[in-house]
Amino acid sequence: MQRHIHLEHDGKVLLVDVNGNGPHRPVMGRTDWPGRDSNCPWLLRLPNESEAKLMVPEWQEKRVNRFELSGQMHEVIHALPLIEWPEPWAWKDSMISDSAVHPVARESVYRSMHRLVSKVVIRDPDGFILMGKVERGHFLGCWTLPGGYLDYAEHPRIGAVREAMEEMGIEIEIPDPHGEAGQVVGGDGYSLVQERIFSPEGLQYVSFTYLVDLPHRPDTTPKLGEISEAAWFSHDDALAQAESFFDIEAIRRLK
Repeated sequence: MQRHIHLEHDGKVLLVDVNGNGPHRPVMGRTDWPGRDSNCPWLLRLPNESEAKLMVPEWQEKRVNRFELSGQMHEVIHALPLIEWPEPWAWKDSMISDSAVHPVARESVYRSMHRLVSKVVIRDPDGFILMGKVERGHFLGCWTLPGGYLDYAEHPRIGAVREAMEEMGIEIEIPDPHGEAGQVVGGDGYSLVQERIFSPEGLQYVSFTYLVDLPHRPDTTPKLGEISEAAWFSHDDALAQAESFFDIEAIRRLK
């Protein structure tokens, strides 16, 4: 197990060179450098704890991630350095495209980025909740609320409307009293934002869940290959069927 420390402050990350000296900055788009060969496959990396202490006296540990790369296990401590903004450190966003940055450092940045999910609780006039049985992805064979990953440059409300149409074949309108998605839509604007890391590898998810109360129960057309069937459940039955932590919390809080 190789140990590294990912010190990050306001989008800046501490990188060192092969000898543990730093800080150093990456070069976006770099694919080659003098002396690059099997003996010099990279120039910059995350420091270990003893190297980091020479530059940062204190930090606050946030979590530890463990993952495998090329048959080698790595342990990365994510921590907040207790210093002022470190101007000479590396911008987190520029590390991804520099091939001279060690793969562990780039993988660590990738894992620290939020995965955004948007979901919607759709209720009929009797309070029954629409759920779909999933045919692929993380919750294969389970009942979930309509929803999924957000597209690039997509507001969570727009994503939830899109997912309801794609997965269930129904058109909905989510209340947006403040026009957060660009247009004011009347209603109470109920929403729930949740964050969770589910595995030791450290992938982080943020879920936005909205509520839509329909004036009548619509016909549904589950998406072929993604949703095997759709059904309406009472509140308690929906809570019992739900497998996703985000779904369970969203349904529970509506009681």
